[in-house]
Amino acid sequence: MLRFAEEIMLLLLHDENGDFAPVSELSLQCALAGAVLMDLALENRIDTDTERLILLGSTPTGDDLLDPTLANIAESTPVGESSHDARYWVEYVAEYAYEIRARALDRLIKAGILQQRDDRFLWVFRARRYPIVDGKAEREVKLRIMGVLFSDEIPDPRDIVIIALADVCGLFREILSRRELNLATARIDQVRKLDLIGQAVSQAVWDIEASLAVAMPPMM
Repeated sequence: MLRFAEEIMLLLLHDENGDFAPVSELSLQCALAGAVLMDLALENRIDTDTERLILLGSTPTGDDLLDPTLANIAESTPVGESSHDARYWVEYVAEYAYEIRARALDRLIKAGILQQRDDRFLWVFRARRYPIVDGKAEREVKLRIMGVLFSDEIPDPRDIVIIALADVCGLFREILSRRELNLATARIDQVRKLDLIGQAVSQAVWDIEASLAVAMPPMM
């Protein structure tokens, strides 16, 4: 089973050329941080309420996408207690988003789902692309999302997570038509609110973007 960070990278890819969808770098960083935290929650290593992120256990999962973050949380948080809220950890882990992204892509390549291709012109590196080799995993993620958005069924916890993360990235503008997005907007909002870490990720993105907008000088 893929981790959420891997699923987010698959959703970001355009099937045709292996390029990534144009999304906010800040949003992607926070979404990848949230992906790791959400996987730790499903592994019963952490839990959240409206004000706290609680460490349930510090035993490593054996997964190199998750264990660095778990170790960081455990350094400052006794088991059964909380040192910071979910938003704090979203912002903290987002600082390592580049490493999470690189590790997720490397795993997808090793699994035979993607390939890495460096485009060159006159021996000069131009761009790195990740064409999809085996589209089954990508289709499965998209089908899960569509099945939840266009039905009234109670979503599985994994489906709640991936919808919350996709919403944070602004991915629905890329993978849904305008008509589909209009039809699904209320459902996306409803599902996103079912997960506390998903709410913390969304709030962190909005708050940080708002603070950056205030700090930037007005355009002439």
